[in-house]
Amino acid sequence: MAHATAPTSTSTSSSSKDQNQSPLLGRYEIGKLLGHGTFAKVYHARNVKSGESVAIKVIDKEKILKSGLVAHIKREISILRRVRHPNIVQLFEVMATKSKIYFVMEYVRGGELFNKVAKGRLKEDLARKYFQQLISAVGFCHARGVYHRDLKPENLLLDENGDLKVSDFGLSAVSDQIRQDGLFHTFCGTPAYVAPEVLSRKGYDAAKVDIWSCGVILFVLMAGYLPFQDQNIMVMYKKIYKGEFRSPRWFSPDLIRLLTKLLDTNPDKRITIPEIMENRWFRKGFKHIKFYIEDDKLCNVEDVDHADDVGPCSDDHSLSEPEPEPEPELETKRKLTSLPRPASLNAFDLISFSPGFDLSGLFEEGGEGARFVSGAPVSKIITKLEEIAKVVSFTVRKKDCRVSLEGSREGVKGPLTIATEIFELTPKLVVVEVKKKGGDRGEYEEFCNKELKPGLENLMLDESESAVVAAVDDALHLPSDTE
Repeated sequence: MAHATAPTSTSTSSSSKDQNQSPLLGRYEIGKLLGHGTFAKVYHARNVKSGESVAIKVIDKEKILKSGLVAHIKREISILRRVRHPNIVQLFEVMATKSKIYFVMEYVRGGELFNKVAKGRLKEDLARKYFQQLISAVGFCHARGVYHRDLKPENLLLDENGDLKVSDFGLSAVSDQIRQDGLFHTFCGTPAYVAPEVLSRKGYDAAKVDIWSCGVILFVLMAGYLPFQDQNIMVMYKKIYKGEFRSPRWFSPDLIRLLTKLLDTNPDKRITIPEIMENRWFRKGFKHIKFYIEDDKLCNVEDVDHADDVGPCSDDHSLSEPEPEPEPELETKRKLTSLPRPASLNAFDLISFSPGFDLSGLFEEGGEGARFVSGAPVSKIITKLEEIAKVVSFTVRKKDCRVSLEGSREGVKGPLTIATEIFELTPKLVVVEVKKKGGDRGEYEEFCNKELKPGLENLMLDESESAVVAAVDDALHLPSDTE
């Protein structure tokens, strides 16, 4: 259970027992209980500073330690950190005390899509809109090596604008969990929405499994009932194996053709995300949302026609405006003043930096980014970056602990632009993150291998991996491996 939106039958007294009178860690006022599971409870809360409503998932640390689910929780955090999309419930931050872990998440006011469908089938245009948003979110995840594996209307929420938000990545998987045969082997999912190849327990392609579930969801939205159902679960499984379903008379021929391709029992023949996006029924009225992430917030660019932009959004920061060139006099004054302290990494950020749970290779095309831990002063790191830039005649733009290096040569994809940012890991250690923001991949790799890495090598710590892992455990107040 990653998120809930409506109060359950749990009494108010049980809610009050789990909340303090003072704001949680001085930042959030905890409100009513929204829902609960085996290891966690979800509360409505309010950000004391901004007044913004959020949902906070409170996880009992003792329970996850006893159940051996620490790695599972870390993986879920890392996944949610990376799959930030307008149609996916956002994880804002993770906090921890000695007994609890807190996921601070987007509060989605409209409730579950399931509640809407329970009242009856949807009109075709509305069902199509939800399906389009679902496929946009699922395609975004798949492009980043993340597979949900439990898609169903109960895990699809609606915001106040009536837009769909995918939630509950608790059963999701990432590419590094695939076995040598290239398949996943964990049986998971909800029976009515599970693909036939998962039932066979011979291994499956998780992307194809998600697509099957999307097909079942589309059928449910349009029909108001399941394509494969029976009170006897084994009989239902047999129906899923055969893939035989009857479409209601109000289904159009185009919709039936799409459903037949989505619910093909042969995963090798099942339709793919790009093919879905080119389907005639799907494309009607489809708008592909462009967005970028700035200051850790999702920012939408105006909607553009799908025909003009078929693929998922480009690099998270590629649409942001470049920082203006500082005036020489101001730059001189800035050098004379001390640099501000780097932003500290909370548990939320740390897990995405931790090598054991770092998914950056899956999320930046070609691995166009790198991180390393350093014990050097921030000023020394920035000076070194300036020296490297000077050697290759790159322009340097600085803002606090962020340094942008920009080449002058105009390639096919524009000038090479590299962003570096320094974060505080511990009082004595910092993490330096390097990302390609623009330009040719080959030119970026050549610059990194010949100039950047050799130039920064003396500032890197050999024990960087253990330093980050130790910092993660400390941030979450978890016992280290040596304890």
